[in-house]
Amino acid sequence: MSLAEKINEINEEVRVNIPVDIQAVMAEATQTLSESDLVSNAPKAGDTMKNFTLPNALGEERSLDTLREIGPVVVTFYRGGWCPYCNLELRAYQHVLSDITAAGASLVAITPELPDASLSTIEKNGLGFEVLTDENSNYARKLGLVFTLPEELQAIYTRLGLHLEKHNGQGQFDLPLVATFIVGVDGTILSAFVDADYRVRKEPSEIVEELKLKRKG
Repeated sequence: MSLAEKINEINEEVRVNIPVDIQAVMAEATQTLSESDLVSNAPKAGDTMKNFTLPNALGEERSLDTLREIGPVVVTFYRGGWCPYCNLELRAYQHVLSDITAAGASLVAITPELPDASLSTIEKNGLGFEVLTDENSNYARKLGLVFTLPEELQAIYTRLGLHLEKHNGQGQFDLPLVATFIVGVDGTILSAFVDADYRVRKEPSEIVEELKLKRKG
């Protein structure tokens, strides 16, 4: 089953189980974000990807400049382990991890989750790739990918048992857009996928195919 098909299953669960008024608030927030200029101003193919130096769940620092010395780097952003869509995506990337490495590339996921929370996400999803903490979304903000969850949605998330501050830190409601990049060895963005709708994700299998094509080219 593709990632999109699994996401559609969650969408159906939301439609059935989440009150209509809450769904309306979520839809309005997504629409407002879609109408902003965040996506249009996000990094694009051909741009140079800004370097990062971020800690993994064990506190070990990883930098993009070092990673791309070995080969292309797939950099994907996720909101947090509290997000079912993100968990599906992370597991889908784990499923194709061997294909990514076979194509000579590496994979890192970047999240505003603090290391303890990201460690739980790693263990829950059985991840074998680096998950890096972008505290306060500082790196994602440099890329122009960050938005603040509206207060109305903050209250709704809390009602639904999603306590973002336990994951991201006190007072932290800034989140990255859905975004996945392939960064070449010279730092150039070879492929960019950015979306304002958290329910829309790029198929990891498409990333694998793009890596294979670029390796042949």
